[in-house]
Amino acid sequence: MKKIRILSIDGGGIRGILPGTILTYLEAAINRIDPKGPRKIGDYFDLIAGTSTGGILTCLYLIPDTNGKARYSAVDALNLYLDHGGSIFRRSLWERISSGAGIIHSKYPVNTLETLLQEYCGETTLAELIKPSLIPAYEITDRKAVFFTSSDAGEDPIYNFKVKDVARATAAAPTYFKPAHISSLSGQLWALIDGGVFANNPTLCAFAEARKTAFADCLRNPEKPNSPAAKQMLIVTIGTGSTKKPYHFRKMRNAGKIGWLEPIIDILMSGNSETVDYQLHQMFLSLDAADQHDYYRMEPGLKEACSEMDIASPENIANLHQAGLTYISDHADLLNEIAQKIMLYD
Repeated sequence: MKKIRILSIDGGGIRGILPGTILTYLEAAINRIDPKGPRKIGDYFDLIAGTSTGGILTCLYLIPDTNGKARYSAVDALNLYLDHGGSIFRRSLWERISSGAGIIHSKYPVNTLETLLQEYCGETTLAELIKPSLIPAYEITDRKAVFFTSSDAGEDPIYNFKVKDVARATAAAPTYFKPAHISSLSGQLWALIDGGVFANNPTLCAFAEARKTAFADCLRNPEKPNSPAAKQMLIVTIGTGSTKKPYHFRKMRNAGKIGWLEPIIDILMSGNSETVDYQLHQMFLSLDAADQHDYYRMEPGLKEACSEMDIASPENIANLHQAGLTYISDHADLLNEIAQKIMLYD
């Protein structure tokens, strides 16, 4: 049977340019060897998961066109960041002063982000996405992790939300944007913040979702397994830039709540991503030799780009794009190998 192809994308704000850039190359590499003609990145994976900025990319890749195929190419999704990233993370002088750098209230207004999500996603619902999906967020009223999945949405309207609202929820990073207050098609109301607070790297969540998914049925492809085991999966997971900003003991030993605010968010996000990578790497090492190399974790370096999630100046956007292009140049053989495997399991 053909393996289930899973794509997972980390959170990281404007640093979503990095996986977005890498996936433009991967899409082109697959198209070069695809005998069925050029398709889009969402057409090539059987399940896509993403948190925060990765969740926005997930939504864009899986929005259907009029034929039920992917509407947006990897380039289309990347251009959301390259063309509009600066306006998403823009605020007036008064907003800078009144927010107290995110200490008094959220740093950025959500108007631009919501307008763009409406433009790209329209009124599409989660149940209408072209492939199984998983997008984490955190419900702050009931205090629970939420996993938006197209399979749940298709089974019960309580879990079926507008895609634009799901994208808004998973990207509601604390201190950056206010929480999302969204309603499902049945009227279920949730108050949500960024899924990165507990699953910045959603790959293990995607693995769990795949284990219970009847792919042969939902993809209408008898060559795909239902409820696949790890040996029946090809997993491609992409980070948003390795950040190893040091926090020195002398500075942090007497830090209070304000002093720990930025470091703790950074540490929680990178720590989660590293832990999930360790768990999956060890899991795949336990498989037969032929299956051990079907787990790919890509974590591009930032090069000259800033590590902060909200630095969306023209210069930093260009630096992030260049960092992605550098990773492609340095790892073209790896990406071409992944492209070959994606087609092998098509």
